[in-house]
Amino acid sequence: MHDISDIERRGVPGVFVSTVQFASAVTAQSDSLGFDAAAVLTRHPIQDQTDDEMTAIADSAFDELVQALVGPS
Repeated sequence: MHDISDIERRGVPGVFVSTVQFASAVTAQSDSLGFDAAAVLTRHPIQDQTDDEMTAIADSAFDELVQALVGPS
């Protein structure tokens, strides 16, 4: 969250990506930094996924990530 906050303050759009397991932590960090970060939450867990499974997770989040960066089409 600190990185996205820093990037955004430099004028570069960014999106915080995490798993749904950490949704409350995303909110807490955002509140503590006073920064309303665009965030995309993916399914959990991801640590023991195969490359193909990770690609599927990324593919499923792609449209939401792009929308968070550039707004609705």
